[in-house]
Amino acid sequence: MRVCLMIEGQEGVSWEQWVALARAAEDAGLDGLFRSDHYRSIVRGEPAGSLDAWTTLAGLAAVTSRIRLGTMVSPVTFRRVPVLAKMVTTVDHISAGRVELGLGAGWFEAEHDTYGFDFPPLRERMDELDRQLAEIVRHWDDAPEIQPKPLQRPHPPIIVGGSAKPRTVRAAVAHADEYNTVWPTVAEARERRRTLDEAARAAGREPLRFSMMTSCVVADDGADLRERLAAFKALTGSDGPAVSGTLDEVVTRLREYEDTGVERAMLQHIAHEDVEMVEVLGRVAAQLG
Repeated sequence: MRVCLMIEGQEGVSWEQWVALARAAEDAGLDGLFRSDHYRSIVRGEPAGSLDAWTTLAGLAAVTSRIRLGTMVSPVTFRRVPVLAKMVTTVDHISAGRVELGLGAGWFEAEHDTYGFDFPPLRERMDELDRQLAEIVRHWDDAPEIQPKPLQRPHPPIIVGGSAKPRTVRAAVAHADEYNTVWPTVAEARERRRTLDEAARAAGREPLRFSMMTSCVVADDGADLRERLAAFKALTGSDGPAVSGTLDEVVTRLREYEDTGVERAMLQHIAHEDVEMVEVLGRVAAQLG
């Protein structure tokens, strides 16, 4: 299983913190750094807010050399297709071929109200997701008049996420390289992988890569773990993340997910000021191999 750092950018992450997190992820040997694409805080409240996701990733592409970079996920309500396709292509060039695009229907109505984005009903947003996925692939793979093309061929990996409901599975099987499921139990991960594989088989294509995003707190010892869990609770009001424990405990837990077919874990780090935890995540990744 590969391990990526997942940062909630709308929670007041400064540019200096982004650089520190990205360099720590690279030094720790993590597979990638993914970030949410929201404009208003969800956990911390105001005055926390977000730097733009794709502009941030362009900057991080220039100060890193190895880690994968991408969104989990960009909503179809924020940007017109030609702009988004060009943004991802640009980051692909800056990063020398390390970018990935997570795309979704969007859900956070309050940020749409604040920034003046339209927020149509879910069915319409899902229809727009299907349309944008097809159009982005056309921009990258066909359309000879649209240049330059991304460096990665046939194109940067596309990720669609959800809980394996029919609409997101259908969109992923039609256009994506990877399906990411959020906060699953081990049993849910196994069932969602089965659903995805059956849909791919019915469509006559190879299985998609299967990944998950879940919250995580990890530490070397009990004292550090208690401190980090207290910080997590102070920020979220929750007693604990979905995956938590000492290094060995977290490795054991993630292996349970790996056994269900999860190939990559995007581990959400809510207390982003704690850059030292990234190094511990790197040692988790090293054990998972």
